[in-house]
Amino acid sequence: MAQVLVRNLDDSVVASLKQRAFAKGVSLEQELREVLTVASRPDRKELLAELARCRALTPAKHRTLAEEVIRAVREES
Repeated sequence: MAQVLVRNLDDSVVASLKQRAFAKGVSLEQELREVLTVASRPDRKELLAELARCRALTPAKHRTLAEEVIRAVREES
């Protein structure tokens, strides 16, 4: 696993993070891991773009809805 050293953080930022960690009952290091993990996740715009890219890989063709199949079977009976 990688390590990161962040220099010149404002004392109030560190104090705030320490308070958050204490309130959760975790170490400052664990709280920082969680904050960075959440911050590294793709945002909504990025997720939508990825979904659109995936949809573009699927050929567009007519799909029969399950409701239509059920109706057709019931009408035959």
